[in-house]
Amino acid sequence: MEKKTDRCIKNEKLCDTGFSYTLSLISGKYKMTILYTLMEFGIVRYNELQRYIKGITYKSLTTSLKELEADGLIVRKEYPQIPPKVEYSLSKRGESLMPILDEMCEWGDKNRMGRSKD
Repeated sequence: MEKKTDRCIKNEKLCDTGFSYTLSLISGKYKMTILYTLMEFGIVRYNELQRYIKGITYKSLTTSLKELEADGLIVRKEYPQIPPKVEYSLSKRGESLMPILDEMCEWGDKNRMGRSKD
């Protein structure tokens, strides 16, 4: 019986796999952190995101948000008022990634150096 990983990687170029596509959407220093923050807090304004994600620059946050929106993982809602009000939230597509990010978090908790149970 062929293993799922054999089919995914062995018979294709790695760059053509679903794994590679998923990584292309969430790669970057802050994208997964932004997605996880939106999962935890729901609808979040730009300045709130900047406060939640310590050390992120204006440029990094803006670039990451634009890329996540272009990839359909987040929704940007702008309100026509002064001063401008912009809110970000996960799209349905972004929400579908959350179980994966949760698993990564759980794996990290279990496998931190010095904390491994194996």
